[in-house]
This record gives sequence, structure tokens and C-alpha cells, in this order.
Amino acid sequence: MESVLIVTGSMGAGKTSVMGEASDLLAQRQIVHAAIDLDALGVGYLPLGAPSDGVMYENLRSICANYSALGVRRFLVVRAVEGEEQLQLFREIIPAAHTVVCRVTASVETMRRRVEMRDVGMAQREYIGRVAELNAILDRAQLEDFAVVNEDRLLTDVAMEMLERAGWMDGGTS
Repeated sequence: MESVLIVTGSMGAGKTSVMGEASDLLAQRQIVHAAIDLDALGVGYLPLGAPSDGVMYENLRSICANYSALGVRRFLVVRAVEGEEQLQLFREIIPAAHTVVCRVTASVETMRRRVEMRDVGMAQREYIGRVAELNAILDRAQLEDFAVVNEDRLLTDVAMEMLERAGWMDGGTS
């Protein structure tokens, strides 16, 4: 694999939205890539004792192998990476010459508001409460190579900044 761009941030920061827009920008330039929301690979209720994160990461391994077989060499992956162990796991699953971590940020108030509007189900309170906690964990971990602000800006501008800072806007079809 050539390059992995991990998009991290707290809940409501806009990680998935920024990834989607970045994917559209890359496609517009015919830059071959895969965009993967890791959280979506681990949704389910497993038998007692089954490691849900383990299944999620094995799903990622399988999906990356499938994309690689098709010639994909750039991977955009969304996940709140809370510690060095998780980052190392990414590097093992998706071996790449170049791995960059971008943290998407916004104010805690904005992130809480976004989560409140987005997650209207029974876990809403839990998710809103987790925003500041996860943000503090990410502040302490400092795993990002750079951060982009996703507040009071056009989504396209945020995604473009991320891609440029990651060195992904060099064109080409690989």
C-alpha cells in the first residue's frame, strides 16, 4: 500500500462528512482510493465474550485486501484513535509507506449540537456526554500529524485542506 490517511476526532467533529467530501474531491481528480468508516464495520450485537473491536479490525483487514487486489493504494479511514496501541494496529492492518493522522476539530459546543441533531435514538444522552470526554482523551494522546478545523467553514475547504496537508492532491490515478 502506498498511503493511509486516518481521520480522527471526537464525536460530532465531522470525521465522516470530511472523509466523504475528501473522497469526492479525489474522485473528481481521478485519484484512485478507498474511503472506509471503521465504525460502520463493527455495528452489531455479538455473543457474550466476542471482541467487537476485534471483528471490526478483521473486517478492515478483509476490505483493505479486497481493495488492494483491485489496485487501490490510498486509504482514507475514519476512526477516533484514542491511543498509540490503536494506531499501531492500523499500521499492522494497512501496511503503508506513508501513514498520516489528521484530527478533525470543532468546539465542544458545536460537536455536542451535531451529535444531538444526528443521534436521536436511545443512546443520544450517552453520546452527547461522550463528546467532551473523547475530546479530552484525544487531546492527551496527541496522535495527529496535523489538525483541521471543521467549524464555520465550507466542508469542501476542510476536506481540501486535509488532503493537501496529507500530500494527497498530487494528482495521478494511483
